[in-house]
Amino acid sequence: NRDPAMKLEGITVLDLSLFLPGPAATQLMADHGARVIKIENPLAPEPTRSAEAFPWTQGGETVMFRNTQRGKESIALNLKSTAGKKAFLALAKKADVVVEAFRPGVAERLGIDYQTLSAENRRLIYCSLSAFGQTGPWRDRPAHDTATVAAAGILDVTRSPEGDAGPAIIGVPIADMLSSYLALSGILMALYRRNTTGEGDFVDVSMFESVLAASPNIMGPVFGGNQAPERLRERTHGGNAMLNIYETADRQFIALGGGEHKFVEALFEGLNGPEFISAVTGPAGEGHWPAIAFLRTAFRQRTRAAWEVWFTGRDICWSPVNSLKEAWDSDHVWERGMRFKDSQGNDHIGSAVRFSREPAQINTKLPAIGAETAKIIAELDLTEADRRAILKPH
Repeated sequence: NRDPAMKLEGITVLDLSLFLPGPAATQLMADHGARVIKIENPLAPEPTRSAEAFPWTQGGETVMFRNTQRGKESIALNLKSTAGKKAFLALAKKADVVVEAFRPGVAERLGIDYQTLSAENRRLIYCSLSAFGQTGPWRDRPAHDTATVAAAGILDVTRSPEGDAGPAIIGVPIADMLSSYLALSGILMALYRRNTTGEGDFVDVSMFESVLAASPNIMGPVFGGNQAPERLRERTHGGNAMLNIYETADRQFIALGGGEHKFVEALFEGLNGPEFISAVTGPAGEGHWPAIAFLRTAFRQRTRAAWEVWFTGRDICWSPVNSLKEAWDSDHVWERGMRFKDSQGNDHIGSAVRFSREPAQINTKLPAIGAETAKIIAELDLTEADRRAILKPH
């Protein structure tokens, strides 16, 4: 049993979303005490349940489902049916938050949009997650993570600093996760403001705009020069010796991640290349290129393991380029609780939001499709005929 003293205790969330952005946000709310009710179409339930689509499983569930849906309740409702819609409207009258990720216009066609629901519950906070937002010329374009990242200009600058490689797929779904966290931020702002006004709000979050909003440190050439960046002249795209990736003798990689003067001095004095210190302390671009060439040659002289020994105790911002498994196996990840096992030995991603008071209390139980339908329906103001219609087998 969880201690009720958590940040979001007493908040009820209706989650209509699928896949990653919405479910990740609502799972974080569940971890911190919210009651999250997952609305699933019994004929087309949450896709991440499927081991065919998401083949890596643990303990009989997909790893993806286990790490986006824990601690939620599931109610099976067909929102295109009269009974299902009635049940959802009754739920929405009592809820604090609705999260949906339909394509723009779908919620309105179903009659479950913000205008409809807020007319019956003025305290409701309604968050719509979409690829490009609820308005604008791109609103109806279908897209998932990679397409929105491409549209935002980020794939164009995500290339190897060596050679002429084309755009690279980013190894984490940044549009999904950035939009998830912005959705959570918007919901929490609206909940806070509701304490003063007594009224909820509509939160419109787009994956595309979440990536745009994450770009202030790379916008210099666009805003200041009205041009696309020339990658090898920009500090974060490969034009800075101290923000770069270098291959080692065993075809592993070392990443340098900080260009403050003290780091520059420590690196180049340690490598017997003090002549590069002055240029590398200056702006990215041509002045750094000789130093980058020097470092590429130097790093290829030793294995990654040897470099890890060399860097130990030196005041330099660096890291080996870990594999995903190396990162998640690390003592640091385990000690901080970002990876933990439940009582059945299944792995979970921990909560990255930490409080000294009222910390997350993670419920690792996973909802079966419609497992709580009967219990939740019993709480609602519905006729017996409506209840029978909702509960009848599909």
